[in-house]
Amino acid sequence: MKRTIKAAGSFLFIMLMYVQCDDNILESTSYGQVTNQTFWRNGDDVVSAVNAIYEPLLQENYFGHFERTWDIQSDDMWRAGDHAEDQAIEYFTYDPSNPKLIDTWKWRYEMISRANAVLINAPVVEMDQQLKNRSLGEAYFLRGFSYWRHYLVHGEVPIFVEEDVLGGDLNKPKATLAEVAAQIEADFTKAAELLPISYQSDPDNLGRVSQGAAYGFLAKFYIYTEQFQKAIEAGEKVTQNPAYALAPSFEDNFKIDTENNPEILFSMQYTSNWTTDNTPQIYTTPRPWGGWDFREPIQDLIDEFETGDPRLQYTVFQVGDMVDLGGDLGLQEYTPDLSTSGFHFRKFASWKDGGLNADQNAPILRSADVYLLVSEAKIRLGQNGDAELNAVRKRNGLDPVTNASISDIIHERRVELAGENERHQDLMRWDKAGIIDIVEHYSNDRGPLKPARTFQKPKHYYFPIPQREIDISNGVLVQNENY
Repeated sequence: MKRTIKAAGSFLFIMLMYVQCDDNILESTSYGQVTNQTFWRNGDDVVSAVNAIYEPLLQENYFGHFERTWDIQSDDMWRAGDHAEDQAIEYFTYDPSNPKLIDTWKWRYEMISRANAVLINAPVVEMDQQLKNRSLGEAYFLRGFSYWRHYLVHGEVPIFVEEDVLGGDLNKPKATLAEVAAQIEADFTKAAELLPISYQSDPDNLGRVSQGAAYGFLAKFYIYTEQFQKAIEAGEKVTQNPAYALAPSFEDNFKIDTENNPEILFSMQYTSNWTTDNTPQIYTTPRPWGGWDFREPIQDLIDEFETGDPRLQYTVFQVGDMVDLGGDLGLQEYTPDLSTSGFHFRKFASWKDGGLNADQNAPILRSADVYLLVSEAKIRLGQNGDAELNAVRKRNGLDPVTNASISDIIHERRVELAGENERHQDLMRWDKAGIIDIVEHYSNDRGPLKPARTFQKPKHYYFPIPQREIDISNGVLVQNENY
């Protein structure tokens, strides 16, 4: 897939020759309307079009940085950067003009538009049927993923599918939460039907989404919508399939030479000299070592790890650690002056020749996440979830848990997935289920970097719709409640 991303850039250039792409879907000609006879000719064109759907994930103002900012609201980290819009997000004082909301909204719909183009045009292209199925599966998955992110961040949003594009219906009101959820489920389900099981024997395509990615996100979707039996059924398509086995070591998921192992179901694929300025590691590493020093872990997260849990040393840098920066710099000590909190995330950090190594990927979904989702679903149905929970713990050399509770799940998800953009969303869904009180949780003072904050329910379950989108729609879009 690292080779594939390069192809996406050339395809994007071709498409932009025909498409005026601006900040809003209403201001552009949809990719689905591009019918020039020089494109959509064969399987190569379809694959290039699919590659282009992935490309926004690497944008700095989408998943490269902005979309991963939401977790600074959690109790795992503080914003660390000097941007006012980040402080507003962390302290729940943001408004509809926040730049992070504007750009991430745009890129999600950009991916949806590109996916719709494939779903409209690929079915009539003469090409190998297996390749066509894979391509359509990727398009369904990436459209479903984009609506999934919309669902988490904004809740009710407009839905655009093939019929809307072909009919030119590109100024639509918000769909209901139930309608957005139905679209997500339909897209991931269709993707699971069409995608191959794995690419482990096809190294040129490693990094593309597989059945495991689709089933993994279906499990996550069903957990969020409290359809626990369906979550178990979808999740076990991952946990019971050796094609998605947990990596031998937790660290393998964050090392360049093992970063596309079977546990990685979906990740951002980075390549040096191609995506150098967009990688998440730039934002989570010390400034003197080439980073921009955003999203620093805080002591509260460190204290959550059990004594002897090896994930701590793989998750964060601590004072006294020796870090190989490569080149003439070689081994350098992680010293107190490198961080305000005393820590940086290690998961997304690699160096070579004295500079950051932009070959490092950034996982979006791992099998370990799905194991813990299945365990949680079983526990919340009154069943025993020990097997899946302990599979994750065993991989880390930790003692098994007997008759695991939801408290065990809350702990395990926090330490396993720290820094992977899950914690705040987990806390909100547990609050909605009455498992925790998020208002009380965020009112706790966790030190000068993370003082008490005010979470308002239900307002802060969702971000507002960017005001510019409402303005462009001429009032067809209506702002989320309480904003």
